[in-house]
Amino acid sequence: MNMSNVNINEIIDNAKFNPFHWKVLIWCLLIIIFDGYDLVIYGVALPLLMQQWSLTAVQAGLLASAALFGMMFGAMIFGTISDRLGRKKTIMICVALFSGFTFIGAFADNPVEFAILRFLAGLGIGGVMPNVVALMTEYAPKKIRSTLVAIMFSGYAIGGMTSALLGAWLVKDMGWQIMFILAGIPLLLLPVIWKFLPESLAFLIKSEHNDQAKQIVSKLAPNAEINQETQLVFNENIHTDAPVRALFQQGRAFSTFMFWIAFFMCLLMVYALGSWLPKLMLQAGYSLGASMLFLFALNIGGMVGAIGGGALADKFHLKPVITAMFIIGAASLILLGFNSPQFILYSLIALAGAATIGSQILLYTFVAQFYPTTVRSTGMGWASGIGRIGAIIGPVLTGALLTFELPHQMNFLAIAIPGVIAALAIFLVNLKASVNATESTKNSLQPQTSLSQQ
Repeated sequence: MNMSNVNINEIIDNAKFNPFHWKVLIWCLLIIIFDGYDLVIYGVALPLLMQQWSLTAVQAGLLASAALFGMMFGAMIFGTISDRLGRKKTIMICVALFSGFTFIGAFADNPVEFAILRFLAGLGIGGVMPNVVALMTEYAPKKIRSTLVAIMFSGYAIGGMTSALLGAWLVKDMGWQIMFILAGIPLLLLPVIWKFLPESLAFLIKSEHNDQAKQIVSKLAPNAEINQETQLVFNENIHTDAPVRALFQQGRAFSTFMFWIAFFMCLLMVYALGSWLPKLMLQAGYSLGASMLFLFALNIGGMVGAIGGGALADKFHLKPVITAMFIIGAASLILLGFNSPQFILYSLIALAGAATIGSQILLYTFVAQFYPTTVRSTGMGWASGIGRIGAIIGPVLTGALLTFELPHQMNFLAIAIPGVIAALAIFLVNLKASVNATESTKNSLQPQTSLSQQ
């Protein structure tokens, strides 16, 4: 290797998994766990909130939507800002937002105050996701990239399950406020996160933090000899001034819209099932206890689907894997409308979880790998933001659907249709747009992307 000219992309792609990667994975995983905890605690506190403030079901739904609206705006705003401000600073801001305002929520005196605080917390919850995914994607070796991102994103389910378990243990004796007070723990960890979480290499090069960039490259490739004369070369144009516009340039416009459609449909399914699956199964004649187990099976299927799908994607590609998962998920939802043996029933629900929750995680991975590094958070932020509209609409549409008292099969058929649309959208994504974006910048802009000799 000519040490006067080191290609960063080759270093990252071909690096062996080492302690530096462990550090990135663990800290991103921990942040996602806290993020998932903060999102789910509303559901844990909901019964006591409705009792304390005499809320109707409609009012409780509006309180839930406050955080979802915050997540929509947070994903768009902080996904775009981070490509200018840096991933690390943006992640710190988002952690402070969702942890701080969730903590303050414990002291809300009325539903209006609580809704405002949940909206502000939602900004951080939605904003942190595209940034930790972008950071993990940037540093993950190419051969295990999808798997690592999927493992990291499984922290969302871990956070949600932690919230549910703590809620069952603490809320009865200590009130719903204890769950929100515990959400302030990440605030205490901010100095530690700042110390150990690395910044994006692309941002360091763009902002001319030469020494920091070389230190990180030395950790990624311990055998490489990095010195004062070394020039770090980046394959992509790191001087993007309009990251949102870049999503529609170099043949990416059509695929950007396809990603938005897929995110919208996927999150519509995730939140429709998450909100109404127990009710749907109750209407089908199952007991309440069994209906809750169905919800657990849905989430377990999501975790297995994400990690298993990530491993398959590293072997094949994300596009065919996600497309197949959506089709299988839609088929399993349709089959749920018919009576089946218990084992088959749980298997179908787990497949539905893999196709909704699991595919949502893989969609983030796909978007992260599709766009150039310099607009990666922007691409994920906007796709996630559009998806949040589906998350808001999904439970409302499903609730309206149930008022028509249609046959059981028709309800599941209606929820399966978005899966078919999402599969078609991913199938139509143009992979050449991603490859061309990298190759064209590699050939035409390489002289502009060197880390100059100090």
